[in-house]
Amino acid sequence: MRASATVVAEADGRGGTRLAVLRGESPLLLRRTGPRGAGGTTVHLVGGAAGPLRGDDLRLDIEVGPGAVLEMLSVAASLALPGRPGPPSRLTVTATVAAGGTLRWLPEPLIAAAGCDHIAVTRVDVADGGTLLWRDDLVCGRHDEPSGAVRADTTIRYAGATLYRHELAVGPGAPGWDGAAVLGGGRAVGTLVAAGSGLPEPGVAGPNAAVMPLAGPGVLATAVGADIREVRAALDPLCRRPAIAS
Repeated sequence: MRASATVVAEADGRGGTRLAVLRGESPLLLRRTGPRGAGGTTVHLVGGAAGPLRGDDLRLDIEVGPGAVLEMLSVAASLALPGRPGPPSRLTVTATVAAGGTLRWLPEPLIAAAGCDHIAVTRVDVADGGTLLWRDDLVCGRHDEPSGAVRADTTIRYAGATLYRHELAVGPGAPGWDGAAVLGGGRAVGTLVAAGSGLPEPGVAGPNAAVMPLAGPGVLATAVGADIREVRAALDPLCRRPAIAS
């Protein structure tokens, strides 16, 4: 299956945000679900079909204009499934944030079901003066099953310079997966990148969690846990901080 979705958020000239484009194809269905404080708007990603399945090629493009505030959520976790023999499933997410714009990407976790083979590619470009909060959580397998294979490749740029570049591979075939080199025996991992103004202070966010400065106007928070509850306990409070809320 090949599918794409596009969101374009613009300032409406009255202190609010309008969606100039909101277009999606199953399983990437998009729904505007209401306003978000400070003149913003909220869009939920709705899974219109099972997957991603092996062989699926999905793409989501997000554009936030000057003065616009957009929060992207999802109604449920995304479940990467094995499907029929074929190439890995792939989800490519690209986002641009203009000066004065704000994007908060806070979807539910990706679950790597046993037997899946999935690639997640993220490319985010934030202009000088833009604000970003980008959250990605991964759960290695459903309850009492081994993890499938997931490779996540993330690059976030701010003011034309690379702020965050990270690759993570879990499941069969991932280097060090049979030992403790990847997640140290953890079954869930979460990352939160904040860029722009009003950043949280670096420090310890809980057991197996930390907030670290990046080489630019940004911070990285990361947490590893036995399950997603431990990751959420560490990262959710950072998402609610008034200093980085819309």
